[in-house]
Amino acid sequence: MKKIHKYLFLLNILLFTLSAQAANPLPTSRPDAVGLSAEKLANIEKVLRADIEKGRIPGAVVAIARRGRLAYFEAFGHTDKEAGTPMTKDAIFAIASMTKPMVGVAIMQMMEETRLQMSDPAARWFPELGKLPVGVMRKDGSMESVPARRPMTVQDLLRHTSGLTYGARGSTAMHKSQPPSSGGAAARYTSTEFIEALSKAHLAYQPGTTWDYGLSIDVLGMILEKEHQQKLGNVLSERIWKPLGMTDTHFLVPAEKVKRYARALRNDPDTGKPQASTDLTQPNKFDCGGGCAASTAGDYIRFGQMLLNRGKLGDARILSSRTVDYMTANHLTRDMTNLIADADPTKADYEFGLTMAVRTSAGGPSMMGSPGVYTWSGASGTDFWVDPKEQLVVVFMSAGPGSIRWHYRRLINALVYQAIVD
Repeated sequence: MKKIHKYLFLLNILLFTLSAQAANPLPTSRPDAVGLSAEKLANIEKVLRADIEKGRIPGAVVAIARRGRLAYFEAFGHTDKEAGTPMTKDAIFAIASMTKPMVGVAIMQMMEETRLQMSDPAARWFPELGKLPVGVMRKDGSMESVPARRPMTVQDLLRHTSGLTYGARGSTAMHKSQPPSSGGAAARYTSTEFIEALSKAHLAYQPGTTWDYGLSIDVLGMILEKEHQQKLGNVLSERIWKPLGMTDTHFLVPAEKVKRYARALRNDPDTGKPQASTDLTQPNKFDCGGGCAASTAGDYIRFGQMLLNRGKLGDARILSSRTVDYMTANHLTRDMTNLIADADPTKADYEFGLTMAVRTSAGGPSMMGSPGVYTWSGASGTDFWVDPKEQLVVVFMSAGPGSIRWHYRRLINALVYQAIVD
């Protein structure tokens, strides 16, 4: 009997250990073992809990990995404040434009397989996009149509120099000719209708001349669908999410996971006005690569760690090391106009790689970081960055879609870097 109890005791310990491992997206470490101060990391909880109490955000999940080890993984506040649902580490968030880097990785896989080249025109897949004129706005508010000097390429789409923008970013006739946003397009159009709508648009700039935020990555998502003859969600699932063990990343949150879906506050904490928030528990008309995925902090830090590892996580090789180097290098040339600060003021003075902003100097930007940092964020209140010099991956998830999101990008940046002690 004693032996049975002993075996049951050992079995329970084993099951508990396996359960704990399964709950952690990466191998864990004490903060001090990877050069982080546990005492200073505690400031994250102190600051976020104070803001949650003030009603600034409903809740948040923060994951920090250094030197390949998960050193900090905590949840605060509520998944749904109105329902009183506590936040959990496996909460699922609308990640908005943090969908873009995953689409970028899938496109780079196609380049490795020689199924496309950076110089290929988008018209190779969608001939109607090869005929788009450029809308030049006159001083009187009227628009002149001029021919594009060259077609938009795959590289243009990846680095936001295609001439496509978001229609919601302005009120001119040129802006009105383009769909409002990735999510707005996915809610309104089927994939066929989306391309048809773009075929009637005017470009904001000559292709290859100006970085401006817009619908470029949604077009890349359509290219992936056409090449693979599958919906974008299936392509990303087979080629990225399943190999990386990203089990909670979807374009539509499954019914059995809806209770874990993070909800924004009903009203914007700054304006007091009702705020729009994405509901990915309801289907869109197409899987928009520009901003329609849902994920968890645990899933996304695995994606970020794969990039930091230059394309590999565990036994899964997603990209070659040189492809990741190419993807995360600066792809803007000196003769290009860079409007990144208009899209995200926290990325002012950053350059841009392929679907991610790239830091090229220690000084300049308004936040801390090393040359070589690459990053992107979501309008829903999410953020991630990778710092290769510091061997650091950070994921911040919150359902805070208002202008308050700029504040938390700066806040988490400062709280993470102040905790590095070697």
